[in-house]
Amino acid sequence: MKPIALALSALVLGVGGVAALEAQSAPPSKPGLVDVSRVTVGTYTTDGSHSLVAWSVDHFGFNDYFGLFGDVDGTLTIDPADPSAATVDVTIPITSLAVVSEGLRDHMLRPGKDGAEPDFFGPEPEPARFVSRAVRIGASGVTAEVDGDLTLNGVTRPVELYVNFTGAGTNPMNKRETIGFEGRTTIQRSDFGIDYALPMVGDAVELEITAAFEKE
Repeated sequence: MKPIALALSALVLGVGGVAALEAQSAPPSKPGLVDVSRVTVGTYTTDGSHSLVAWSVDHFGFNDYFGLFGDVDGTLTIDPADPSAATVDVTIPITSLAVVSEGLRDHMLRPGKDGAEPDFFGPEPEPARFVSRAVRIGASGVTAEVDGDLTLNGVTRPVELYVNFTGAGTNPMNKRETIGFEGRTTIQRSDFGIDYALPMVGDAVELEITAAFEKE
């Protein structure tokens, strides 16, 4: 074989080898995609290990402090042919409260002093619960406004959630069809009878929700 032919052969083999190596080293694609065609009709239950509700509130005008509720439990019923008919019913244990400061967690869950009402939730609070009433799908098909009733501290008030669809696919760990969402809203804690230290500690509480639902 002539030298130029040898050189071309080596070049082709080299390029092919590099391409093969790159294909082998490419990271695997994620199982979840923002693709509504992946959603199938049915009832889904929360993945409690990966569903969280974060909250933040102003503290004396200096800064916000925040925490998380976990162990969210509930169901989502959805039909991609009529997503506006979807329903969601979730329960959030208040005792699952997690914050960076143990002192702050203790304050929120401790009993009232000398038999008085607790400042926040007390040691044995009932779980919070959100039940949807109406769903309005955005023009993009991946956003929605969800009206519902939030029960917190024994008080029920209407709440509107702004929701983004964040992915659907098959969970590689348990092989279950999974749908993910993120949502946000703002509530006034005084509406739910939690008025300790107002207005020094803010009344408006921002809520950020991340939730995964797995098909039953």
